[in-house]
Amino acid sequence: MDYLSRQQQLRRALQDERLDGLLVTHPANLRYLCGYTGSNGLLLCLGDGCTFFTDGRYTQQAREEVRGARVVIAKGALTQAAGIQLPAKSALRIGFEADLTTVTAAAALRKALPRKVTLKPAAGLIMRQRIVKDPEEVQLIRRAVDLGARVYKMALRHLRPEVSESAVAGRLEFAARADGMSFDTIVAGGKRSALPHGRATAQPIPRRGFVVVDSGVILRGYCSDMTRTVHVGRIGREERKWYEAVLQAQLAGIAAVKPGQLAGEVDKAARQVLRRARLDRYFTHSTGHGVGLEIHEPPRLGKGQSEELRPGMVITIEPGIYIPSKGGIRIEDMVAVTERGCEVLTPAPKDLVEI
Repeated sequence: MDYLSRQQQLRRALQDERLDGLLVTHPANLRYLCGYTGSNGLLLCLGDGCTFFTDGRYTQQAREEVRGARVVIAKGALTQAAGIQLPAKSALRIGFEADLTTVTAAAALRKALPRKVTLKPAAGLIMRQRIVKDPEEVQLIRRAVDLGARVYKMALRHLRPEVSESAVAGRLEFAARADGMSFDTIVAGGKRSALPHGRATAQPIPRRGFVVVDSGVILRGYCSDMTRTVHVGRIGREERKWYEAVLQAQLAGIAAVKPGQLAGEVDKAARQVLRRARLDRYFTHSTGHGVGLEIHEPPRLGKGQSEELRPGMVITIEPGIYIPSKGGIRIEDMVAVTERGCEVLTPAPKDLVEI
């Protein structure tokens, strides 16, 4: 990863915001800017360079991982160590991650800085960089997506009536053997499939009905996300129409993805298909979201969202319907925005599977 270029880009953004520096503590942003993966760190970025602070537990890890920044092992609070690095007599404007910092943490930052330093909210500065992935990031995401699809296929062999949802989820997570799961695996069968976030429980898979499986893995820090819906037992005519409508909505959403397209227009394309099928009232969430070092990142592909899609963005397209007391269906792929359109990264088929 080209951490120096990322830091230089951030410093240009700080100039545009009329800030002299930025204090970074959010783990994903630390990893993005300097490569650090530990649980306690602070990066102080100023116009002339960056300094990374951590405690003695991470001395070796920081020296091995951190790139583009001087490493300081603090004996006390990291905020105090960072404050000491700032010239006491300079009237600096230092930003902090206002959207990711608690009121208590912000107060501690203020207390630790010299009196002449002005602490300024600076929400979203790093995320504006992270929203567009470089080729190396896209490749890492692609590897995570491929692994996610493979382990889903393996778990599907164990999905049958009377087996618990948690047993299916456990098979999937064991097969992954990744750095971790992107989120708690969702396996929701029968009436529970009508829960958009129906995390796996001890409930047995029913003898008939839809089963939603939504999972993702993390490889080298980058997440994947994929949903497929299968049907246990013979599917009825109405349920088949539901599945086909969701599939067509998902394909319409993918077809709408291209550079310059508004995020809200992608949502609209998927939602219109479900509206024609008179199922749109059961579509209760947005069509997708960005994915990267975190499972939910901008842009959000929802109603009225005005973010323009750009090459390098990696998003999900995941319309679904959730009919109370009957069941739910969701189909989700990860998609990379390209110079001319988009590329579907998820390799798993979407044809209806009956078990």
